Amino acid sequence: MERDSTQVNTAIAASNLAQEVMRRCRVLASFSEDSAGTRRSFLSPPMHEVHREISRWLQPLGVNMRLDAMGNLRAVYPAAVTPAPRLLIGSHLDTVPNAGAYDGILGVMIAIALLEALHGRRLPYAIEVVGFSDEEGIRFGIPFLGSRALVGRIDEELLMATDAAGVCVREAIAQFGRNPDELAGARLASDVCGYLEFHIEQGPALEKLDLPLAVVDAIAGQTRLEVTFVGRANHAGTTPMDSRCDAIAGAAEWIMLVEREANAVTGLVATVGSVRAHPGAANVIAGEAHLSLDIRHHDDATRNRAVKTFVREARQIAANRGLTLRHATHLDQPAVAMDRFLSDQIEAAIQSAGCRPHRMTSGAGHDAMILTEKVPAAMIFLRTPGGISHDPAESVAPADVEKAIACGVHLLDQLASTPAFLTRTLRA
Repeated sequence: MERDSTQVNTAIAASNLAQEVMRRCRVLASFSEDSAGTRRSFLSPPMHEVHREISRWLQPLGVNMRLDAMGNLRAVYPAAVTPAPRLLIGSHLDTVPNAGAYDGILGVMIAIALLEALHGRRLPYAIEVVGFSDEEGIRFGIPFLGSRALVGRIDEELLMATDAAGVCVREAIAQFGRNPDELAGARLASDVCGYLEFHIEQGPALEKLDLPLAVVDAIAGQTRLEVTFVGRANHAGTTPMDSRCDAIAGAAEWIMLVEREANAVTGLVATVGSVRAHPGAANVIAGEAHLSLDIRHHDDATRNRAVKTFVREARQIAANRGLTLRHATHLDQPAVAMDRFLSDQIEAAIQSAGCRPHRMTSGAGHDAMILTEKVPAAMIFLRTPGGISHDPAESVAPADVEKAIACGVHLLDQLASTPAFLTRTLRA
């Protein structure tokens, strides 16, 4: 009877912790640049509020907290003895416009919950919770600014990139109260032995399989382009149709071609997610049309062929219409395999949590794909009801969060008793 009572109390505690994780996600969703929805871009003022709230949850856990020069929140839960290796667990704290409450943020909240689930117990390795300042790339059009800082991929050209208001990354860092000249201090320490990220799936696969969790064994490659059709602005009422150099018309033709070509290649996804016309007046033929293009595929050769095809066709459309074309690549991220050892350990932990394991490729980019340049990295997906993400309707089931926390605790204990993990080191 006593054992049954203990099991019931443990289950209640786990359920309460899962509910608290979800509550915290909703609290953070209220810190926004917009009054009518959640939008939190890189180093925007609401990020200060997010950091204060998270610090309040972390403080009782005996962690050492800091903000690095890129605005990443870093909190280290010490090991049983020092020196010791360090496991990073985290995700991103920025959002897309009109966002849901769980993309990115859930991974950071689960990391905190895992520390709470240890109840002060120390492991043979330290745990560093990381809340990345930018993954979405909304403000500057360059994703993964937060995790790029950890692997040393922030150069002066990137620091001089500007947002819509003309503020450069360097200035944004200074305005947030950080020193861009101290970015070297954000890089991973030599004692880091791995990175783990919990994230909602952002798709329907797990729901169709009726599974709460999955091991991510690879992340699809991704290319982001900015494409600009340049024509000639003119009066909409007085310029005959056969005398126009309409940048928007050229862009529209190309958008339809991108959709058609992508549909013809299995597994390829291509998205024109942003279209901006200049001067953007109803009675003026557009002189310029600026478009974003996001292309993804699990095979890099297929993705690269598609990029070349889309650019070639854009040039041809421009030439046919008397337009000129400009294009720039803002991201060219190869497909990334997750660490096999950590993925195997996650699969075992999912089983220990009472779930049937499943492996899948992520079509979305994540900070894990950046961290894998320097450390072994792995991911755990949580089922996304309806497959909805990047939208206020985004959700997650409390029972799935509870399973994710249980999986995480099992994983931490497995790694603590695995000498092969404890001897891993940072890659040069």
